[in-house]
Amino acid sequence: MDFCPCLDIIGTVERTAEFQAACADVLWGKSLSLKKACAIAGVAESRLGVVPDSTVLTLQAEAFAAALADAGLEKSDVDGVLVSGAWGRLPQLQICEYLGIQPKYADSTSVGGASFEFHLGHAAAAIQAGLCKVAVILYGSTQRSKRDKYIFQIRNDLGYQYEAPYGLPTPVGAYAMAASRHFAQYGTTSEQLADLAVSTRAWAGLNPKAYRREPLTRDEVLDSGMIASPLHRLDCCLFTDGGGAVVVVSPDVAKTLDKPPVWLLGQGESLSHAQISEMPDLTVTPAAESGKRAFAMAGVTHDQIDVTGIYDSFTITVLLTLESLGFCKPGEGGAFLANGRTGPGGEFPLNTNGGGLSYCHPGQYGIFLIIEAVRQLRGECDERQVADAVMALISGTGGVLSSNSTCILGLE
Repeated sequence: MDFCPCLDIIGTVERTAEFQAACADVLWGKSLSLKKACAIAGVAESRLGVVPDSTVLTLQAEAFAAALADAGLEKSDVDGVLVSGAWGRLPQLQICEYLGIQPKYADSTSVGGASFEFHLGHAAAAIQAGLCKVAVILYGSTQRSKRDKYIFQIRNDLGYQYEAPYGLPTPVGAYAMAASRHFAQYGTTSEQLADLAVSTRAWAGLNPKAYRREPLTRDEVLDSGMIASPLHRLDCCLFTDGGGAVVVVSPDVAKTLDKPPVWLLGQGESLSHAQISEMPDLTVTPAAESGKRAFAMAGVTHDQIDVTGIYDSFTITVLLTLESLGFCKPGEGGAFLANGRTGPGGEFPLNTNGGGLSYCHPGQYGIFLIIEAVRQLRGECDERQVADAVMALISGTGGVLSSNSTCILGLE
């Protein structure tokens, strides 16, 4: 029995030499890179949109089976599971029991819609430490067909008492506050946000799986009704059912598979606040920190990114994230998004599946960012394929601009 310094709170444990070395690196401040520590081998969605004949478990099972088939692996190969969701008591135990698996490694990090980008980094660390070889990231929700509004159970949130008495609706009110601040500070306009919604819908029109595919105009966004000023209804994400799965494997497993591996090149994560009233700066999100770490780990620059996926719970989420990541300067996000720049044929391909605004949004959208990025890098996106894409950046946001994880993926 050897002593592991990172686990002294539970006494001595038996661990591999590699895991002890990884713990020592973290404990003593050495740089621990996850670059190419894992590859994504398979991705899949379940049925999406309105799926009244399914449950949270069956949607995850659909995606699980399809992602394993995409990877060319079997259920018996899976020895790690990462799950997020507020759909039941101890959801990780429920889904593992339902799928009939007993993983050696498990992670239930839950920080809202960004959870799955966090999971990707955590899976890489676990694989690098020798804790598992084939990990599956899972999510499912029936929020539309079952009206399960469990994502924001704010009545049971201790922070509820500080904002709810003043009439702030969550989450839209929080994002509206951030948008109002950006409008006032930088002169951003509703028209600029509407242009993003229009470009995103244009991508959805090329995706047969998207929930909303009909063309959209700027005027239709601006006339769609105000939800929380300055955000209109079509500035807000969809409300759908759906599930997703991502299969993450060790480098040695990746070499045995038929499809080209999509490598994790860089990953960063950051937490800022729980309540919007505690956000240090309403115009700067935790992506400012997670992005720095991801780019540093990957050793690449912004101009090397071919395709980008940014969490779009609201149009303002995208603008703030792009600025925080450094794709444009503070205050320039509105102009950056305007006039179709991010749509098909534009110079900055963004949310090419149609995003949470038009493709699907089952409550925690981040897993679908990973799925689309992998398909783009594999060249599997048909009409919406970005030519010669070899590197992708995805950035997930959770809570009320509270958490963020940025991942950089590549073919080499």
